[in-house]
Amino acid sequence: MHTARFTLDPAFTVGEVNPRLFGSFVEHLGRCVYTGIFEPDHPTADDAGIRTDVLDLVRELGVTAVRYPGGNFVSGYKWEDSVGPAEDRPRRLDLAWHSTETNRFGLSEYIAFLRKIGPQAEPMMAVNLGTRGVAEALELLEYANHPTGTALSDLRAAHGDKDPFGIRLWCLGNEMDGPWQTGHKTAEEYGRVAAETARAMRQIDPGVELVACGSSGQSMPTFADWEAKVLAETYDLVDHVSLHAYYEPVDGDVDSFLASAVDMESFIENVVATCDHVGAKLKSKKRINLSFDEWNVWYLSRWQERATTFAQDDWPEAPRLLEDNYSVTDAVVFGSLLIALLRHADRVTVACLAQLVNVIAPILTEPGGPAWRQTTFFPFAQASRHGRGRVLDVRVDSPTYETKKYGEADLLHATAVRADDGAVTVFAVNRSSTDALALEVVLSGIDLSTVEEHSALADADPDARNTLGDPERVTPHPVRGTALTDGTLTAVLEPLSWNVIRLT
Repeated sequence: MHTARFTLDPAFTVGEVNPRLFGSFVEHLGRCVYTGIFEPDHPTADDAGIRTDVLDLVRELGVTAVRYPGGNFVSGYKWEDSVGPAEDRPRRLDLAWHSTETNRFGLSEYIAFLRKIGPQAEPMMAVNLGTRGVAEALELLEYANHPTGTALSDLRAAHGDKDPFGIRLWCLGNEMDGPWQTGHKTAEEYGRVAAETARAMRQIDPGVELVACGSSGQSMPTFADWEAKVLAETYDLVDHVSLHAYYEPVDGDVDSFLASAVDMESFIENVVATCDHVGAKLKSKKRINLSFDEWNVWYLSRWQERATTFAQDDWPEAPRLLEDNYSVTDAVVFGSLLIALLRHADRVTVACLAQLVNVIAPILTEPGGPAWRQTTFFPFAQASRHGRGRVLDVRVDSPTYETKKYGEADLLHATAVRADDGAVTVFAVNRSSTDALALEVVLSGIDLSTVEEHSALADADPDARNTLGDPERVTPHPVRGTALTDGTLTAVLEPLSWNVIRLT
């Protein structure tokens, strides 16, 4: 059996975990909203139409910032359609997902949903810079956040929301580098409108936090040049630049898929380098942080195949779109992506799992029926619960394997977080599909004595998944034999596994 090793020392850290790292995303896409979180006729629905079975799972998942309403949807979004009496709201064509949007669930319902999740759930609102611009962004900000005494703030109160929504975090558009985006712009065009919008929004509220659109992926032909040109216009006006990344196995290449986080970490580090280069050119002391506000495993090729079959005259309401059902293999890759985000917690201060319910999501529902946890639910819930504190600098000494896409990759992918009370949680993935991996961790300057828990998500069938018929087929299980002796942790990581080891 191969052995991987690393040392933990509280003198060597990456940074503090921002709670926003455990954010998610609700877009008006498929069944994320309708029959996902909102289904007035469902047996568990509350007076506002929210499915309380879903609400319970969302709380268990531990999400914080929730990005809304898109995504591609936002580039055709008219915020005025989503406020006021639901029966008076207009039906609109959604060009992004070739659907009909009823607007029965809107801005007020979104804020109410977050409040039901709990105080940890923070709004992250996107403005439309595809088909709209500065004026509409200002109107939305005034409606949402101004206390009282203006036409739009008084309109909000007349709609039943006397108190301001208090939205601090705002996205300046979505994926504006993408030719698929309604209102797609060049970097120069987007940089100017983003700067104009940011400057104007700060005239209303200097305290807003703003996210400029970065590249929709590291593979985009304009990557890095896009960030550099956008930040040249917006550097002193924004706080974050966005990153989006999705991963799937290509042509059956599971070995490369398991190493997807190699690409994610490279993406993060390259964007950091670009941000800091622009800051240096501008001689600015300000540091731009990263908002990784779309990430997940997504079988994108399946969607691209289906997108070509839509009947042009068919605009359905809340169709079943992007409802990927995740396997154990997917969950292990997903956990590795979480590890990548934590390993860069010094600069990734916002991250949003895309999405929350039904659409490439950790939670699935049936209309009128149950809700259940996907395999990916468990790594996220465990990381959100135990990944709070300071990330320790983990430098692994690991056996490697060869991948077609990323070259040589470590079999072990790991990080560790030290909580305020001194407890340490190790998150580790064994990327080997066939062999267990021994783990040795030396604790230096950390006085811990007990293995509180070692749980693993793994299965003899790497394709095992949770379904409507078998919703608890895959769950984390306890691992025996893990020990902490004389300052050294020893464990065995099962093949193809996500592991959480808690030390106190």
